[in-house]
Amino acid sequence: MSTFLFDQTIFGPINSRRLGISLGINLLPNDSKLCSFDCIYCECGWNPEKGTVKAILPTRNSVKRMLREKLSEMKSEGALPDVITFAGNGEPTMHPDFAGIIDDTLFIRNELCPGAKIAVLSNSTMLHKAKVVEALKKIDDNILKLDSGLVETIQLLDQPVGRFDLQNVVSNIKKFDGQSIIQTMFIRGNFKGAEIDNTTEPELKAWIEVLQQIRPRLVMIYTIARDTPANDLRKVSTEELEIIADRVVNETGLEVQVSG
Repeated sequence: MSTFLFDQTIFGPINSRRLGISLGINLLPNDSKLCSFDCIYCECGWNPEKGTVKAILPTRNSVKRMLREKLSEMKSEGALPDVITFAGNGEPTMHPDFAGIIDDTLFIRNELCPGAKIAVLSNSTMLHKAKVVEALKKIDDNILKLDSGLVETIQLLDQPVGRFDLQNVVSNIKKFDGQSIIQTMFIRGNFKGAEIDNTTEPELKAWIEVLQQIRPRLVMIYTIARDTPANDLRKVSTEELEIIADRVVNETGLEVQVSG
């Protein structure tokens, strides 16, 4: 199926189904992915073959300059964003200057659009780095991926690059003392002969048990809305997502946001 890459460092604003009017920041290359996951549902497609693409990242100074220019333009038009979102072509926390870029963004946000939140969409794999954790603690919406409470499902859905230890990831998320947002993609289908469905009873039970350990301030659940690199994937209905949300609320007391 058709997927796409973000071809700019600062992109949008776009109307996000979860975050509102969002101005995006892509800290990854503009012509390829760079990610520690290779999710079968990623709207940006597959990671490139190792060694085939040289990853050219935007510099800290260029991000700072472009963000200031864009927000100044939006301010002059009276159309400031609800949120500044780090997303794009892969895992933003992999950028070597991620912590410094967050500091720059906070400074510019406070100066030009103090009403906007700052959000980071992360797959949680870089939380072993103290500077990444410290940076994420400074922002408004620290949104961390957790697609399952079962490691074999994460291996299938998210295709981690290299070694992946679910319990270590959960322990790292707990460092935020409840000031995190967990984001989970619910999906069905087939991939390389394996059946996929993370809405089954064993899946939900394991996932909710992990949520109980983490105690995030919000759980975001959603399903695919765009084309995916793997072909045989299907959406989960909004009605089913609402049932899952009600179960989380009833069993944990956590707040849940559904995006169909």
